[in-house]
Amino acid sequence: MAAIYFFKKFVKELIKCTVYNFSMIRFIANKILYGFLTLFGVVTVIFLLFNILPGDPARMMLDQREDSEQLKNIRKKYGFDQSKTKQYFYYLNDLSPLSFHSTDKEDYTYLKPKKYSYQSLLSFEKVKVVLKFPYLRESFQKNGKRVSEVISETMPNTAILAVFSILLAVFLGIFFGVLSAVFKDTWFDRVVAVISTLGMSIPSFFSAILFAWFFGFILHEFTGLEMTGSLYVVDDFGEGTYIQWKNLILPAVVLGIRPLAVVIQLMRNSLLEVFSMDYIRTAKAKGLSPYQVIKKHAIKNALNPVITAVSGWFASMLAGAVFVEYIFNWNGLGKEIVNSLNTLDLPVIMGSVLVIASLFIVINILVDVIYSWLDPRIRLQ
Repeated sequence: MAAIYFFKKFVKELIKCTVYNFSMIRFIANKILYGFLTLFGVVTVIFLLFNILPGDPARMMLDQREDSEQLKNIRKKYGFDQSKTKQYFYYLNDLSPLSFHSTDKEDYTYLKPKKYSYQSLLSFEKVKVVLKFPYLRESFQKNGKRVSEVISETMPNTAILAVFSILLAVFLGIFFGVLSAVFKDTWFDRVVAVISTLGMSIPSFFSAILFAWFFGFILHEFTGLEMTGSLYVVDDFGEGTYIQWKNLILPAVVLGIRPLAVVIQLMRNSLLEVFSMDYIRTAKAKGLSPYQVIKKHAIKNALNPVITAVSGWFASMLAGAVFVEYIFNWNGLGKEIVNSLNTLDLPVIMGSVLVIASLFIVINILVDVIYSWLDPRIRLQ
């Protein structure tokens, strides 16, 4: 009888585990599918937006050095002489990891192999199917430099800025949010509420100008901070670069102001709601000090909305850093986007926007998967 009991229990656990894994896999597959559809929509919108702009891309690439023969060759090489529909499919072909290359030596189209590594999978009469990394094309203004190289050089600086900003917002936001909840309706709570409201309402570019002027110019003798500067600085003799961490302070503070204000209010309101729960009153009745009640019981349960906000803000910071980086002369992806807009370097703009959109989608998928793992009820919605 005992063997039958354990066998039934084993079968039940196996079925339960199988159902759980199946629902989890289906949930992840749906999220990935929605992510691809969203990215496809972003690619389509970006292509349509930047291909209805006035101007000739071939002339942008050649600047003032063009002649009729050069223009003709450039238009053929990059497919600018084709219809917008063909150009759109050429663009999808470049971005797709699974793409098509022409093997016809007489065929001078944009399906000719590019200067990148790829692995041939199938070969037909005049076309072969290859596997490659997404090709973001070449810059119009940087002597044919690949867009992927431009992004790889600037993206780390933006990532460092975003990470420091969100860490600053999280730690300070939780700290001041807890204090505001503990000292509810006091002068401290009101002051923090006013500062939080200002932080959420003031645009980032205005905050950047204000902080650069006040802390980098007016108070420069006391703070030692510069109005502008990037993470890597060339030494006085021009022989190399070194890291200047102090240049990270002002842009990180400015970029973190708005999420800081949101985290403070979310933490305050969530903690006040937790304080009204029965188990908190029980903990107080047992004689625990307010510090122990907050540390051991309240703060962990109050962090859920904060985690939700942080995950969304971190992804949006990559896009929100554009003007902050430009004002502080921080050599990141945001500054590169502004410079490319000024010079109409369309491939760099399009590639940068696609990378930011892809990161945003990936982060949101990961957050949804983590939530579904923590709370299986989400998969049933």
